[in-house]
Amino acid sequence: MSQVQGPAIAVLGAGSWGTALSWLLGGKGYCVRLWGRDQQVAAAINARHRNPRYLSSVTLPDTVRASLDLAEALSGAQIVVLAVPCEAVAEVMEKARGALTPGSLLVSATKGLDPASGRLASQIVAGSVPSFPREMLVVLSGPNLASEMVRRVPTATVVASFSAEAALGAQETFADANLLRVYTSTDVLGVQLGGALKNIIALAAGICDGLGFGDNTKATLVTRGLREMTRLGCVLGAEAETFSGLSGVGDLFATCSSRESRNWRVGFGLAQGRALADILREMGMVAEGAPTTRAALGLAQQAGVEAPITSEVHAVLFEGKPPARAVSDLMSRAPKSERA
Repeated sequence: MSQVQGPAIAVLGAGSWGTALSWLLGGKGYCVRLWGRDQQVAAAINARHRNPRYLSSVTLPDTVRASLDLAEALSGAQIVVLAVPCEAVAEVMEKARGALTPGSLLVSATKGLDPASGRLASQIVAGSVPSFPREMLVVLSGPNLASEMVRRVPTATVVASFSAEAALGAQETFADANLLRVYTSTDVLGVQLGGALKNIIALAAGICDGLGFGDNTKATLVTRGLREMTRLGCVLGAEAETFSGLSGVGDLFATCSSRESRNWRVGFGLAQGRALADILREMGMVAEGAPTTRAALGLAQQAGVEAPITSEVHAVLFEGKPPARAVSDLMSRAPKSERA
């Protein structure tokens, strides 16, 4: 039996990422309460220490318990980890507002942009729980495929906060020698934007692979995609250097190259002529890239920022544009300087 140590932790969201983080934290000896909405999933976790829907081959430590009651999961939790889809953050945080333990640390591991407002998770939290101290908010992002983490594949991530003390606290909580190396940052916006915008490029990478293109195409796409992410991110208030780090190019590389990436799989399916709704239904999981594409294009248009890859991915996703034509239109754009 694992020895319980340190603060109680509530993980909100029993999908693959929430399950992987619960496995990590529970394995470190923390008392973890994993909140989700699916009664069958919660019962299986508590009876057999396995999530039957996500990462079903992984045995969770006995320090992890599942709950369907949000208030119960949050009761006494000194650290709250947010691992729900971006579009669910507002609803979950509004319900959690009265149950948060005073002085608790909130770590958002959500990647994406709210499809309705274009807001990041930290901005949604601030709007839903205006009394929550911003210095107690941390965001976590990096090249962290859940399926690889639970196979104990070494990786690294970034935690960013307005407070150095909060970032260091999250760093200590999540770091695990030989498994997860955690770096700190002060660029709360940039770390989140890297994790959100790279999903758009991952959709495009899946399309490229689905059309049978090679490494030249992928390298071009990733490089220009990073440029597009950085350009938009900086206009929105992020630091350019952040996009050269783990939450930018690191996450971009992992998501564009791995066939375990949900967004890559969606792009690949689109290139095969399949409908978006059919792909998502078969996956049974949220792929943040689709709603993020819609939100990011809106932000780019409002800010007057050129975002050709995002625009073409949007056309494929929502306007019925054939993927091959989208590639052709990108390739035939007017010549320009690489640094333009």
